[in-house]
Amino acid sequence: MALLLFLVRLILVLAWILLGLLTELLVFPWLSRTRRRAVVGGWSRWLLVLCGVRVRVQGRPVRQGAVLWVANHVSWVDIFVLNSVRTTSFVAKSDIRRWPVIGLLVAWAGTLFIDRRHRQAVRDAGRQMAACFQQGDSVGLFPEGTTTDGGDILPFHAGLFEAAVQSAVPVQPVALRFLRGGRRAPELAFVGDQTLAANLWFLLGAWGVVVECEFLPLIGPAAHLDRSQLAHQTHTAVRRAVTGSSGSEA
Repeated sequence: MALLLFLVRLILVLAWILLGLLTELLVFPWLSRTRRRAVVGGWSRWLLVLCGVRVRVQGRPVRQGAVLWVANHVSWVDIFVLNSVRTTSFVAKSDIRRWPVIGLLVAWAGTLFIDRRHRQAVRDAGRQMAACFQQGDSVGLFPEGTTTDGGDILPFHAGLFEAAVQSAVPVQPVALRFLRGGRRAPELAFVGDQTLAANLWFLLGAWGVVVECEFLPLIGPAAHLDRSQLAHQTHTAVRRAVTGSSGSEA
């Protein structure tokens, strides 16, 4: 049964991905920026439906105006989960661009790639983030720098919080929790040496997958905090929501 479900979903997801890539190539050149973002948001919502993922939004996400969404990172699905709530430009490591198919999709979704091997990478990414803020956009950040199994979170890298400080925009912590059948589901995380094919097998062959997306109270506008303080406060808020612990390692 799991194999049949996997195959049906895989065919639908691949067809949807192909439609998305064709839309980017043939339709996007004729659309306004606002319409493009609307298309990306709707496409992300349907991708999750076809993957069998239900998003449960908790809290009050900022749906208008510039904001920095800061979330823990569990899977390649995270970008599309947040995009399903509000179309968002994400900051992600450049390695993701080289992932088969998924790299093309996250690039299409407006991801700002950062190559940490280059000395100016953080500064360049900060300038791109500031440009998004000036247009009233939401920017998404996964400051752990890698994925985890969702049971806890790693310390946050503070460098990219500087863009929020300089632009004086509010920061909204976001906690992502992956559930299956009402219980935590670390097997759905895309971590370690797992291949994308293996992760797709677990995800597309599973019933009852829910991603709880909890939007926590705003911090800021961030101008009265430095980036280290902002990273620390955000880490504490997200970790408390993910684990129930009030401790922080940032």
